[in-house]
Amino acid sequence: MTEQQHTTQNAAPSDASAEEMEAAMAANVADEISRLQAELSELKAKNGEMADQYLRAKAETENMRRRADEEVAKARKFGIESFAESLLPVCDSLDAALAIQNATAEQLREGSEATLRQLQQALERNKVVVINPAPASKFDPHQHQAISVVPAEQEANTIVTVLQKGYLIADRVLRPALVTVAAPK
Repeated sequence: MTEQQHTTQNAAPSDASAEEMEAAMAANVADEISRLQAELSELKAKNGEMADQYLRAKAETENMRRRADEEVAKARKFGIESFAESLLPVCDSLDAALAIQNATAEQLREGSEATLRQLQQALERNKVVVINPAPASKFDPHQHQAISVVPAEQEANTIVTVLQKGYLIADRVLRPALVTVAAPK
């Protein structure tokens, strides 16, 4: 065998082998490209789903915020409705009293007392509580306002007289009771 034939025979298998390797590599690259394209498609689909879920969640959040704002606005607007309804019988009683032309002092007194009871009940139903401290009770600056300090035969810093009742609404002072307080001896 000549050297040329030997080289040709050796080259042929190595060329075939190189071609096979090249074809195998091309197939691997094609497979990898195909796998990456499939993965890209899957990720795009997931991204689309996530974007859709995000937009839906954002819209739902906006709707909830809007509904909450509407509820707060309605509460502010109509929050006094219950209280106003409680006062309507008081207005009716006062109208009825004023409609009587020749009422006696006794009738006026009885009507006034009944109307006052209605008003107090309306206040109580709406959590408005009277602050009317007893004489000689301890002065509380959170619920009482001292108008003056007077000499008295009782312990210092105690209430002598109540000049005007105070009121609480849901444990918050609406108006403090106006009181006179015993002076230190």
